[in-house]
Amino acid sequence: MTVFRGPPGRPSALVSWWRRRPPLGFAAKVSIAIALGLSFVITWTTLSPTSSSQQISTERTYFAADIADPPPTSRNATSTSGHRKKPSSRGHKKRHPPARSHRPNATPSPDATASVANRPEPDSMPEQESNEKEREPASEWETEPGEEQEQEQEFAVPEENVENNGKAPKEEEDEKAPELELGDDSSELDGDEDDFAETAKSKDSKKKKKKLPPLFSPAAHYHWKLCSAKSGHHYTPCVDFDGDGSQRHHERSCPRSPVTCLVSLPKEYKLPAPWPERKEKIWYGNVGHPRLSSYVKENSWLNRTGEHLVFPAEESEFKGGAKHYIETIDEMVPDIDWGKNIRIALDIGCKSAGFGVALLEKDVITLSLGLTNDQTDLAQVALERGIPATIGSLGSRRLPFPSGAFDVIHCSECNIPWHSNGGKLLLEMNRILRPGGYFIISSRHGDLESEEGISASMTAVCWNTIAYSSDDVSELGVKIFQRPASNEEYDLRAKKDPPFCKEDQNKATAWYTPVKHCLHKAPAGIEERGSDWPEEWPKRLETFSDWLGDLQTRVAADHSHWKAVVEKSYLDGLGINWTNIRNVLDMKAVYGGFAAALSSEKVWVMNVVPVHAPDTLPVIYERGLIGVYHGWCEPFSTYPRSYDLLHADHLFSRLKNRCKEPVTILVEMDRILRPGGWAIIREKLEILDPLEAILKSLHWEIVMTFRKDKEGIMSVKKTTWRP
Repeated sequence: MTVFRGPPGRPSALVSWWRRRPPLGFAAKVSIAIALGLSFVITWTTLSPTSSSQQISTERTYFAADIADPPPTSRNATSTSGHRKKPSSRGHKKRHPPARSHRPNATPSPDATASVANRPEPDSMPEQESNEKEREPASEWETEPGEEQEQEQEFAVPEENVENNGKAPKEEEDEKAPELELGDDSSELDGDEDDFAETAKSKDSKKKKKKLPPLFSPAAHYHWKLCSAKSGHHYTPCVDFDGDGSQRHHERSCPRSPVTCLVSLPKEYKLPAPWPERKEKIWYGNVGHPRLSSYVKENSWLNRTGEHLVFPAEESEFKGGAKHYIETIDEMVPDIDWGKNIRIALDIGCKSAGFGVALLEKDVITLSLGLTNDQTDLAQVALERGIPATIGSLGSRRLPFPSGAFDVIHCSECNIPWHSNGGKLLLEMNRILRPGGYFIISSRHGDLESEEGISASMTAVCWNTIAYSSDDVSELGVKIFQRPASNEEYDLRAKKDPPFCKEDQNKATAWYTPVKHCLHKAPAGIEERGSDWPEEWPKRLETFSDWLGDLQTRVAADHSHWKAVVEKSYLDGLGINWTNIRNVLDMKAVYGGFAAALSSEKVWVMNVVPVHAPDTLPVIYERGLIGVYHGWCEPFSTYPRSYDLLHADHLFSRLKNRCKEPVTILVEMDRILRPGGWAIIREKLEILDPLEAILKSLHWEIVMTFRKDKEGIMSVKKTTWRP
């Protein structure tokens, strides 16, 4: 900066005048100060946006209106379902979103030549393994300074606050369209959002919000390429090392750059048979690879016959069959009433999924957890058969399930050192097992040292050994433990190790959350979820427990809403052949209403509650359904071609600008949906129209679309096209 001065040695005229002026009086100085202060206040009021405190108040008003009173206790990272000792006096609390990543900003992949310009950075990315620090989950969802304004914009105009309440429209009077107008059935569901919309409009009249750019640029053109990973058509991001399919991460670790390439198809890929035929026989070419081939040769209960991989009904990894194994457990614990008292099970270390298949006949839904270090990929085989399965790891992080989710956890010959590292893995099982639930473990060759270590760990967490049996037919030693249903046994411990978790160590958070060496107490109050065992199945599906509080009305309305939508339009109004549908993924589940509406069909539904959304996954499990937490800015934890149908109800409009490249969500949908599979997308037209263009660039078949006002619905079918 250049400063102009007078001749050297002489002061300027302005300086001379200033020196000659009479001194200012006290009144003059006070007047000048007041004038400057008023000028500052007027300028600040005119130019500054609404304060962050006002924004946070707006967000919480919407959460209270949208989710009503939360279920008791645990709040996940997006929780509104936390326990409450005094529901009337305790406000809603929100959780931390995934911590912002310290890694460099990802750059667009060369596999897609077009990307959306001028897009804001994503507001949250989970920390990766290389630089992850342990962080304590807080009781509130604290936002970054720049995130508060984005969230207010997201919630200010509810997605269903339109003339037809977000239901699919009719194009022609004489054309049969999905009848999604529910009238009074959805009034309870949308009423609070409408009230909030009016409040938001009144605030909008006082301030003008910054307009967000479009989620998908209408001018973008996409040119797709195949992924170059060595794992080829089995490529699973966040599990496989990039470019090397022979190695896998010990824990979830996603690529630095967004995945915008397409996974190839097996050369011999064929559409799976309808259910239940696919349970007994699948096309080997759809899942085959060298390690699986070797495994098949070593195990007699897997038969490769021509092009098929056959699973004899009376054979499994259990000698004598899985049915005999289940009968052994029934004899040990007669109180286990499969399909009524026991509805949801977790099978760790998926093999043939024989345990889950046998329990299907008893109306028990068993989620098989395939471990990432299992390169035989038997969980992929289970999914191809139509058996519920997912991928996960037992390591330093929590599994993506809510606390107290499973009625039974089963582990047969999984060779997991439950007692090592201070028994942390067992503490995670204690978190996700329902109070009063059963932990079943079996092994063929007993290791005395391991058994002693496991027994000591079980004693430390106060699990009761209720039965032990050595079965001569299966040649397995079976032990059954039970988690205490109350805190009385915990309080009687002579040695308080592991210690009780602190109040700020929320047992609900489960997305990139480290496992702590502490013990979570059982729910104590009647208003807390988990204090009572749910109703027997199937009554459990439509019974809305008292701990839901004011949420009971909202869950019931959601149930009626989706029941009408599925019956009136989805089953016969979208051109979908449901006889070929078995594996279904609801990409943005709320209370599980969509899955509940399909409960009478021959399908199973994986409910995904996005990590940025209110935590309603505990409600879903309480109803006897299954699901996981997931952040859709990252690839999903499953194999390619896992699902027959994807359901996305206003997923993209809720994501807004959270993802750096939202098109990667469509790439991921292409990866996890099998050829010939379907997707049902309900969205605002401003998002649905560019979505249709992107799907056409992927050569998906647009089977049916309906539009009305600002809302629309689209049913699309994936083809076998690859670039």
